[in-house]
Amino acid sequence: MKSILRNTLINAFALFLISQAISGMHIAGGFETYLFGGFALSLLFLILKPILNIIAIPLNIVTLGFFSVITNIIIYYLLTVFVPSISITDFTYQGFSYAGFIIPRFYINIFFSFITVSFMQSVIFSFVSWLMRK
Repeated sequence: MKSILRNTLINAFALFLISQAISGMHIAGGFETYLFGGFALSLLFLILKPILNIIAIPLNIVTLGFFSVITNIIIYYLLTVFVPSISITDFTYQGFSYAGFIIPRFYINIFFSFITVSFMQSVIFSFVSWLMRK
């Protein structure tokens, strides 16, 4: 029970940070929506991810583990289905320039939006979990 509560809070915090950083993730509602989204994401990762990983073992072997990214994308898609106030859409990255290093402006379609959100969630979740262990 304690780990589910901790994962719910970390996932809610990750959803908040991702929605602030990426213009393609929209969360309508307030604090309750973040908590409900974090709880739904925790349950999906707890229940559905092991099932999808077992089913996808042959594909993970053939793709050298890349299909695990696809399972995360499936989980985020199901999150947008189960929690209608959370949506992930395509967006345009505005670019970045610092000390001669330039990342130009480019368009990210919906598939890569799901990949970006999944990657950012795993980084934020891992970092916050690491901070809580210290």
